[in-house]
Amino acid sequence: MVNLQSYIRGLKGPILVAGASGFVGANLFKMVADVRDDVFAVVRSHKGWRLADVHDEKIITADVTNYSAIKNLINSIGPQTVFDCLAYGAYSFEQDANLVYQTNFQSIINFIELLATRPFTAYVHAGSSSEYGTNCSGPSESALCEPNSHYAVSKVAISNYLFYVGKQRNFPCVNLRLYSVYGPLEDTSRLIPNVIRHALNGKLPPLVHPLTSRDFVYIDDVCAAFIMAAAKMHPGLYGESFNIGTGEKTTISELVEVAKAVFNVEEEPRFDTMEGRSWDLAEWYSNPSAARESLGWSATVKLRDGIQLMAQWVSQLSDNQILASTKKSNSDRRRSVSAIVACYKDAQAIPVMHKRLTDTFNKLKIDYEIIFVNDGSPDDSASVIEELSANDPHVVGITHSRNFGSQMAFRSGMELSTKDSVVLLDGDLQDPPELIEDFYAQWERGFEVVYGRRVKRNMAWHWGLMYKLFYRIFAMFSYIKIPLDAGDFSLMDKRVVRWLLNCPERDLFLRGLRAYVGFKQTGVDYVRPERVFGVTTNSFIKNIDWAKKGIFSFSNTPLTILTTVGVVTLALSTLTAIVVAGLRLFVPDIAPRGITTLLITVLMFGSFNIFAVGLVGEYVAKIMSEVKRRPRLIRSALIRNGESTSLLPDGKDVKWP
Repeated sequence: MVNLQSYIRGLKGPILVAGASGFVGANLFKMVADVRDDVFAVVRSHKGWRLADVHDEKIITADVTNYSAIKNLINSIGPQTVFDCLAYGAYSFEQDANLVYQTNFQSIINFIELLATRPFTAYVHAGSSSEYGTNCSGPSESALCEPNSHYAVSKVAISNYLFYVGKQRNFPCVNLRLYSVYGPLEDTSRLIPNVIRHALNGKLPPLVHPLTSRDFVYIDDVCAAFIMAAAKMHPGLYGESFNIGTGEKTTISELVEVAKAVFNVEEEPRFDTMEGRSWDLAEWYSNPSAARESLGWSATVKLRDGIQLMAQWVSQLSDNQILASTKKSNSDRRRSVSAIVACYKDAQAIPVMHKRLTDTFNKLKIDYEIIFVNDGSPDDSASVIEELSANDPHVVGITHSRNFGSQMAFRSGMELSTKDSVVLLDGDLQDPPELIEDFYAQWERGFEVVYGRRVKRNMAWHWGLMYKLFYRIFAMFSYIKIPLDAGDFSLMDKRVVRWLLNCPERDLFLRGLRAYVGFKQTGVDYVRPERVFGVTTNSFIKNIDWAKKGIFSFSNTPLTILTTVGVVTLALSTLTAIVVAGLRLFVPDIAPRGITTLLITVLMFGSFNIFAVGLVGEYVAKIMSEVKRRPRLIRSALIRNGESTSLLPDGKDVKWP
């Protein structure tokens, strides 16, 4: 029996699994991650249901059809082993021909051309038995490929490219032509999950022609093939293709008989009651002899055993999970939102915020989570959040060890968020949750940052005037374009959030950083209401601190002004000195007398020097706060399902003896 763990330990890292949100990729990633810590799952936009239990630090979001994204991925990780499970077009409803070739051909060429410029160990590509097309009856790897779909053509094209770079350029790669893979985490709309789900209830689903055949190979065997191909990579394998199947032809009729026997189903099958795929054939099975001889691989799981193993997974799925676990229904999937609410002295407002957020998300009919961040609040905010989380699994609570400020509260929530986007809100209800519906509509239109623009504030006129004045002075001073009258209230795509979290600042000014990272942004106008409960925690002094934080974080203008004034005053002083000296020499009676002029000059320059030192001191203070590298924030507890768990510095639970 093959010891896969020893092969996994022998792989050279770091390891990337591209297309890890798919069926094969997710299983392969989890198998390797059980043994190795240096493996990363590459997904296009979100990790999806298959990787829901994987920590975000192991997930890398990258659009593989974007050359710059691939280049950044390779440069940042420096992978030595890549398992390429990227694919589009394997499902009958995936019919965008351009995307088929872009994903299955061009993106992989970009990937390999970038990898080929650096030291690299192994690239294992998930090919397909569809490459053989109509020549599908136990073909050897050298047999003629007769593709009969766009998907098959794209797979043949990339296998030929791999042969070229392997044989002619000595790039370490192999192509695994996978047959009909089945097992846990498979798309529930596919044949075997559908048969098992019905058979568990004593029934059979609609079926295609009984003589249509497949070569069914269990997912664990397929993952083993990937791992062994990478572990045994040597120049003799470079560019080769291998058939990964059992070598056994199984007709749909035979599959049904196995299912009837395993699950004691008495119902007779209804063949030809379902339309088959356009590329389905009667004699479709593999010849895996080359994989056995060159890789030492062969399938070990029999169909009956594999169905029983898979039934354990299918039986645990609810009806909603079955509907959610398929690309077919998820093609219209609405993206999810994490609401992050910064709370300080907001115990009364938290239940109201929860209800309004819940109503908004239910109206949108999207998946969501609500993260309340108790930022060292002296009231009973923590217990209010605990009570809400006990009754609503969508609610997560974070408690800080002290008050770190709203900016760190937002960062704390963003670090733990798990959805496709985040919405930042203050807990005092001045940011109306109902506006998220407008934010979401703009996000669906393609904007990656949607911020609330305060066209009016329900407050004293002089306060409103000061806020407007600040944003305009800030925009004038800043070296990046800052939207006017836009606070923290905003929706940001997960990709933007990841870039924000990469910013190393400890003295955060999020609305400035949000503008700094760029991406496609737009604003939504709204009237900012008064605080509903209690009194504001802001004051004139705090607002001055906010102004300093923004200006000194995103502007060098104060230093430029100092330099300019210094140059001008130096020139004026020199000119004055020359004039006074000339007067003294040539017209002694006109030269100024007494100390008044001297005293005024000294006081002016002395005051200016003190002001200049103060400005420079503000920048030095910011530098000190950054270089000390103290923790940005300290989470003392995490609240889920009505229970508060104390946390250690590494984020793990405190376990008392």
